Amino acid sequence: MTVPDLPADGGFLLRPWRLTDLPAVAEAAADPYIPLITSVPAVYSDAEGAAFVRRQWARAADGVGYSFAIARDGRAVGQIELWPGPHGRASVGYWVAGSARGQGVACAALRAVASWAFGELRIARLEAHVEPWNAASWKAAEKAGFAREGLLRKWKEVGGERRDMYVYARVAG
Repeated sequence: MTVPDLPADGGFLLRPWRLTDLPAVAEAAADPYIPLITSVPAVYSDAEGAAFVRRQWARAADGVGYSFAIARDGRAVGQIELWPGPHGRASVGYWVAGSARGQGVACAALRAVASWAFGELRIARLEAHVEPWNAASWKAAEKAGFAREGLLRKWKEVGGERRDMYVYARVAG
């Protein structure tokens, strides 16, 4: 698997992670929620940040999934991942650094990844799982064409406890 560069609305570019993206990893590590739901280190150091970037590279190299840095003007401001699964389905996950929230980052990234997944990868269905309290995240999914399909009770462990998740989906065509 190769992580391509994908242009997105709003002047954003989805691209492979770089070691120069450590400031975005540091900002995400300082967020109280992002390290709970991702592999962003909970305690940041340059070594931990670099290890995070290398893990992103390994996902594609190992054929597990695609991890994109969401960048604008060369600076990473978030992440979106695509995890292909069986039967033409895939899941997406994303986060946006606090300094870039409210700027349409997640919506632009979701639209770009969906277009690429449906066209290039021939994925038939994309899913996103979002906690009900995270209105900014599920509103971004809705703006990007995802529809809420239901509530999955105790779906995922977050911070040591089972949490409910809304399931959102977007289908090709």
